[in-house]
Amino acid sequence: MAGLGIAHVLPALRSPWQNAYAARVIGCIRRECLDQGIVFGAGHRRRVLAGYCRYCHRWRTHRSLEMDGPDARPVQPPEWGQVLAVPEVGGLHHHDERVAA
Repeated sequence: MAGLGIAHVLPALRSPWQNAYAARVIGCIRRECLDQGIVFGAGHRRRVLAGYCRYCHRWRTHRSLEMDGPDARPVQPPEWGQVLAVPEVGGLHHHDERVAA
C-alpha cells in the first residue's frame, strides 16, 4: 500500500458502512480480474491490475455515470465502420469498437 502511495485510514467505530465501499471494490477486482487467471508475481500482478484499471476507467460501464466510464468515450455511429471486439487485460475482457473498412 505504501509503495502505491495509499495511506491506511481506519474506519470510525460502529460505522460498518465505511468498509462497504472498499469491500465492493476489492470484491470486484478479485472476481473480475485476479480470480480469472494465474498471477506469477508482484510485477505481473501490478501489470494485470494496471490493465484492469485502464479497462474499468475507459470501457466498463458505470450506472452512476449513466452507463459511461470515468474517461468519457465518443459515440461511434454506424458510418464509422464494422464492429470488432478488442481484447483488454490480456484477453480477459473485451470492448467493442468500430473500425473503418
